[in-house]
Amino acid sequence: MMEKPNILWICTDQQRFDTMGCYGNSFVKTPNIDKLAKNGVLFENAFCQATVCTPSRASFLTGRYPRTTRCRQNGQNIPKDELLVTRLLSDAGYTGGLSGKLHLSACNPKVTTATERRIEDGYSQFHWSHHPEDDWPTNEYIQWLRAKGKAYRPLPIEGSRYVQIGPDAEDHQTTWCAEKAIGFIEANERYTSPWFFSVNMFDPHHPFNPPQTHLQRYLDRLDDIPLPNFTPGELDSKSYFQRYDHNGAYGDSRLYPFSTMTDQDNRMVRAAYWAMIDLIDEQVGRMIDALERTAQLDNTIIIFMSDHGELLGDHGVYLKGAFFYEPSVHVPLIISNPARFSPNRRNRELVELVDLAPTLMEAAGLNIHPGMQGKSLWPLLTGAERSEKHREDVYCEHYNASSKQNGIGGFATMVRTERYKLVSYHKRNEGELYDLQQDPDEIHNLWNDPNLSAVKLEMYERLCDRMAETVDPLPERLAVW
Repeated sequence: MMEKPNILWICTDQQRFDTMGCYGNSFVKTPNIDKLAKNGVLFENAFCQATVCTPSRASFLTGRYPRTTRCRQNGQNIPKDELLVTRLLSDAGYTGGLSGKLHLSACNPKVTTATERRIEDGYSQFHWSHHPEDDWPTNEYIQWLRAKGKAYRPLPIEGSRYVQIGPDAEDHQTTWCAEKAIGFIEANERYTSPWFFSVNMFDPHHPFNPPQTHLQRYLDRLDDIPLPNFTPGELDSKSYFQRYDHNGAYGDSRLYPFSTMTDQDNRMVRAAYWAMIDLIDEQVGRMIDALERTAQLDNTIIIFMSDHGELLGDHGVYLKGAFFYEPSVHVPLIISNPARFSPNRRNRELVELVDLAPTLMEAAGLNIHPGMQGKSLWPLLTGAERSEKHREDVYCEHYNASSKQNGIGGFATMVRTERYKLVSYHKRNEGELYDLQQDPDEIHNLWNDPNLSAVKLEMYERLCDRMAETVDPLPERLAVW
């Protein structure tokens, strides 16, 4: 029997699925992540359960849906009785560490004066840096910069209001996150107990500020960068929230107002975003090198993923919100360990990030906690025979989390099958229905198409079923009466 695997869990922030070579992007430079995919299983259809950070992270760390965890918005604190998979691994003898953000609690300088509030999360080493700005004295990344005699001071770019030049690559927060992971990997080289480490870099989250060296290769071919997927007039059939954010993310005209941005503005933002991903790839390579150097690679499951996506101007909107387009909800997911899984496989089944927690429990030889609602990916990873699909559909939630007007944000839910996607904006008599086979770019909203009324009803039934499934399975039923 194989020993319990180590787990290197790399989670980027706000990275859409189509941003790496292995996912079909010919512009980016991601040889290390592409190699990781060749040595593992790449999930072509992985979806988050919330379109903003805190509810998504609470979901995949507990294996429970946002409404179940009661952590439905950024700015909320995860309840103390929620049980993270990292805590369960720690209780089972794993040594745990983290670098970067966790964001399971309110994390704003106005309310978080020292550091992020934590529950019993299982991390014995906690190198915290929610984001690279100097907002907290406990931001370890800022301390690291100061120790090098440097400061975090992004520089403006002439002719661009929406992109900055960030620290040099060796001084970037992404690099610091990787260095903390490498230190942890090296420290555990001579110990036999298993470990897990969460690498939660802030990139490629806005503000878009890559190193100059990484941005320059895109500036040299700026005119080749494609413009966002937007058709004039398409917002007429879309939700109020999209029209509201068209003039600025979260309704803020200072934040990437697509309606007034030029083609060059849009290309510059995309260039900076891709440049940040190139830096992420370099740091992934360094972490894999550390595993190889310390002879721990064969016994380490590596996960590469993101918490949710980014619109990047697609459909006339930037960043995130009550939007369920593919760039918002479709995320990268690669899981690699050639000693356990056959390499170089691409899986097309519909999977959810909520499935990760039970997967890790099974990987560690532990019983899946009864409160978890996800479905383990272990059979898909190991190639075990199955009589049915992993999932018939995927589900995502957004509860009053952004795009606020008069203090109220969007209450919306999504269900997606292989062919159709339905979004319901609750209490607004608005919605979206897309035929992804005929309209993969999600331009034409078929919500009011009478020819699709039967499809709409069937998708609504699916949505109701998925919402019913988010009822908390705890406390466990002990008897029939």
